[in-house]
Amino acid sequence: MFKLPSNVTFESLKMELMQIPQTELLRMAVALALVAIAAYFYYNKKPKGSLNPEKFIDFKLVKKTPISHNTAKFKFALPKPTSVLGLPVGQHIICRGIDSQGEEVIRPYTPVTLDSHVGYFELVVKMYPKGRMSHHFREMREGDYLPVKGPKGRLIYKPGQARAFGMLAGGSGITPMFQLTRAILENPKDKTNVHLIYANVTLEDILLKEELDAFARKFPNQFKVYYVLNQPPFAWNGGVGFVSKGIIQSHCPAPASDIQILRCGPPAMNKAMKAHLDALGYQSEMQFEF
Repeated sequence: MFKLPSNVTFESLKMELMQIPQTELLRMAVALALVAIAAYFYYNKKPKGSLNPEKFIDFKLVKKTPISHNTAKFKFALPKPTSVLGLPVGQHIICRGIDSQGEEVIRPYTPVTLDSHVGYFELVVKMYPKGRMSHHFREMREGDYLPVKGPKGRLIYKPGQARAFGMLAGGSGITPMFQLTRAILENPKDKTNVHLIYANVTLEDILLKEELDAFARKFPNQFKVYYVLNQPPFAWNGGVGFVSKGIIQSHCPAPASDIQILRCGPPAMNKAMKAHLDALGYQSEMQFEF
């Protein structure tokens, strides 16, 4: 509780205030009001997120855009046109659906949009023939609702936390890498360099290739992408087969205290990449697996 100094009484304070001209008192009152208004807008200017980490919230599918024979982009509306998802960069969401047997299934997904995208969020989903959550997304129609909760995850990115990132992605494991890359490149103050190695089976399997290539053209000194295909087309100048130690050495930053190597892909790939990184001298604190 606020207390007046012992040598000041309410009567003496009242007398002091009465001696101040009314015009001066009015100016003081206006100034205090402006300070209060400015403080209010400062602390409330950032929209609150639309997620709840403990409770599933339904989001309406407003657009489903096929990208390939087994991949689509799903656009979900947020509660208001001015709403943001409220997902920190590096985090993911948990989605709930129903599989082909009518059983409930939950899976993690990383949106490819950021909180700079207002009023909606988007997921790029590869739907595998036997995937349980894949079945749910395959059956979704515009107007349907997807239960989502979050944020979840162990990584919250802060600009400048690393001089450079090396990224090892396989298949749909590109989405957390894309989220982070987009956040870095769309922030003019963030000078972090990004080196992405992205592995797939065929050229048609590469997700977000158009967007990644656009990043590489727009930010040639900050972003590099190297594609590796197990079954490449006849005319192909990228990597062939699997991601090797040699490919990592050639396309990722060398081990150092101010770099991080991120990996996200199928379990077998993640295991192989960890073995390669360990052998190349990347210490555990330099590595992170989504």
